[in-house]
Amino acid sequence: MSMVRRVMPHPLTSAVLLVVWLLLHHTISAGHIMLGGVLAVLIPLFTERFFPEPVYLGRLKAIVRLFAVVLWDIIVATFAVSRVTLGPTSKLSPSFVRVPVDLTDDFALTALTSTISLTPGTVSAEIAPNREHILVHALDVADGAELVRTIKERYEAPIKEIFKC
Repeated sequence: MSMVRRVMPHPLTSAVLLVVWLLLHHTISAGHIMLGGVLAVLIPLFTERFFPEPVYLGRLKAIVRLFAVVLWDIIVATFAVSRVTLGPTSKLSPSFVRVPVDLTDDFALTALTSTISLTPGTVSAEIAPNREHILVHALDVADGAELVRTIKERYEAPIKEIFKC
């Protein structure tokens, strides 16, 4: 392992941390660049043991496409949830749905469960011990099979492509 890799085990993470630090503080002063740089080196260095295997991200186009799909779904779901919650509660049809998953990578599975929970009206309630399915609670389910199909096509498939699993 090279000296640079020992000091900066995740250079991309370090770069992102520095940029986020500067964006959060709305400044590019020398003090903030230095402090952000120190944190950007130390945080990945001290958390390296939590990442025993390197994460390989796939094509940038797949990441951008997934981001756009999730952002769109969040916007649409926000209006849908607002409509159902402001309407009569008798029309609500909440349900738990088991979504079978084909993901084997821990980071990919985490990305999928997080994406599901980010979308208003759905939350990942449980990952099966054998990792064969995720239990998802949805606020208004007309068709459980349709919810499963949507999650698998819109989220799981791109995540499989991104994480190459």
